[in-house]
Amino acid sequence: MQRNRMWELVAEQRLLLVGLLEGLDEEQWNADSLCPGWRVRDVAAHAIAPASTSLVRVLRAILRARGDFNSMIFFDGRSRGDAPVEQIAADYRRFAASKHRAPGAVGATPLTDIMVHARDISIALDVEYPPMPVDAARAGADLVWRLPFPFNARRKLAGYRLQASDAPWSAGAGALVEGPMEALLLLLTGRNAWLSRLDGPGAERLRLES
Repeated sequence: MQRNRMWELVAEQRLLLVGLLEGLDEEQWNADSLCPGWRVRDVAAHAIAPASTSLVRVLRAILRARGDFNSMIFFDGRSRGDAPVEQIAADYRRFAASKHRAPGAVGATPLTDIMVHARDISIALDVEYPPMPVDAARAGADLVWRLPFPFNARRKLAGYRLQASDAPWSAGAGALVEGPMEALLLLLTGRNAWLSRLDGPGAERLRLES
């Protein structure tokens, strides 16, 4: 995916998400997201953080977490999520067009993050949300499959063949898992919420194991 196209989609997806966030009530802001231990407000704050975060803040957070990446992300997300919800939503408007990357973020990471985290919120709240652009979901799937960190998708999904039903994309070898790109992207990033949208013997096996 071309860089300009990616950043256009990032801005579009941020504005879509803030449109949802601005309509939430207090109970919804504080509800559980798809991510265990993360409130909706934590995920929302975390998803816009890369647009303005600094290397210094990241290094300080890593030190506080004693080098544990997952703990660093969790505690930073909870800290950001404690901000007033009006401020969290305002950051989306303020940084919608920002092309700033979090330290270490490569390729389509900014786009992948905002799309996946939007589903962490919308699926958990059971609210309607526009589908991911197919080319965006495909770019995200390419990235997640290629990189071993942080999702380790290639290792965790060893023995499965992933096949998109709406795009010329496939990966892996083994029991077939077929479905829309956006459902495959959620699977690749460790979310089982849309396993029901996937077909094939591999999908059935995954449902039994989840």
